[in-house]
Amino acid sequence: MDIQYYKDNQKTRFFAEQYEQLLNRKADSLKMSETEEDPSMKEMALQESVELQDQADQMKKQMDEILEEEKAEDDFPNEIILEVRAGAGGDEASIFAYQLAEMYTRYSEKKGWQVSKVSESTSEAGGYKEATFEIHGKGVYKALRFETGVHRVQRVPATEKQGRIHTSTASVAILPLRKKINIVIKDDELEVEFSRSGGAGGQNVNKVETAVRLIHIPTGIDVRSTAQRSQQKNRERAMSILLSKLEQKRREEENAKYDANRKDQVGTGARSEKIRTYNYPQNRITDHRISKSWHTIEATMVGELDDILSAVEDFFEQEKETK
Repeated sequence: MDIQYYKDNQKTRFFAEQYEQLLNRKADSLKMSETEEDPSMKEMALQESVELQDQADQMKKQMDEILEEEKAEDDFPNEIILEVRAGAGGDEASIFAYQLAEMYTRYSEKKGWQVSKVSESTSEAGGYKEATFEIHGKGVYKALRFETGVHRVQRVPATEKQGRIHTSTASVAILPLRKKINIVIKDDELEVEFSRSGGAGGQNVNKVETAVRLIHIPTGIDVRSTAQRSQQKNRERAMSILLSKLEQKRREEENAKYDANRKDQVGTGARSEKIRTYNYPQNRITDHRISKSWHTIEATMVGELDDILSAVEDFFEQEKETK
């Protein structure tokens, strides 16, 4: 066993030191049992060494459980960034993007998760051209990780006078906020812009340049944060999101290298992939990845997502087991 491995982790360092002390005490007891001439003392020393080993085994088990939990949290973190963007369809697409954001927000509230807005850009129709949210809660990434992709809506817009059904789209991206990110951004790779926030927050927000936009020059990835009241907090939040985006990009590129069939798989999680259609005239939601439909649009759009999310997760888990 490499004790240094446990010492290097902040969560297990204390237990590793205790474990080491137990083993040292066990070694002393064994040595005493070998040198002690009194049979009763020899027996006591041997018994103590056994008890100390039992304690050390329990300590190691506890450390392993801590590391397993940490790994699970890294695979399925309890913090995500939700991004929604209007696609094809003009104002109707922006309204649909707004409704998708509301759907995920209400679902999060039902789960007891915390939702906070990071930035938004609204359309004249009152919808979202794009919006970013941060969601905190146990199991949030595990539950929503398959929602990335293009969502399509088919319905008669409120502004349509001839009753024609329009098709519009909005894209969703689910970005995990992992605690361990080994990415360093050099100063000359980053472009920073400041502007006045256009959101709510009082006159102070509109007078001071609190909104922050970060642009990673090598990749072209840009991130905005406008919801915080201070420039520094917006910059910190934007940097956290940027690092997570770069980490996600790195992981996707590594997966692509080791999986030649990745593009042929159902549900790659690409933002350009059409994953679901919301057909209002027929009250039907269809997930194209699993070829399954639900006649529950009204309930779904107010956050009743469990049945759909569970079906999608079950499908992908079965896919994983068969590969």
